[in-house]
Amino acid sequence: MEASKIEIKETVPASRKLQAADAGDMLKHASKLIALKGKKVSEFKGDTLGSADAIAAMLGPTGNLRAPTIKLGKTLLVGFNEDIFAREFGV
Repeated sequence: MEASKIEIKETVPASRKLQAADAGDMLKHASKLIALKGKKVSEFKGDTLGSADAIAAMLGPTGNLRAPTIKLGKTLLVGFNEDIFAREFGV
C-alpha cells in the first residue's frame, strides 16, 4: 500500500480474529462490497449487501475475515486482485 502512496488509517493485527459478526457490522456502513478471491470477483450492493452470501464472500476457510480488507469511502474491498486494485485505487 505504501508503495502505491495509499494512506493506511488503521491496521488490525492478525491476532485479532474478525469473524462473521464483524463482517456484518462492516456491511452496515457500506453501500458496496467487492470480494476478491484470486481472479474471482463478486460485487454486492443494494438488497444483496447484507446477505449471507455477502458475508460468506468476506470470510476465508477458517471463518475469519479475509485480508486485506479495505474501506474506501462506502466501498469495502476484501481480498486481493491486482486488476481491481488498479481500477479502484488508480494505481
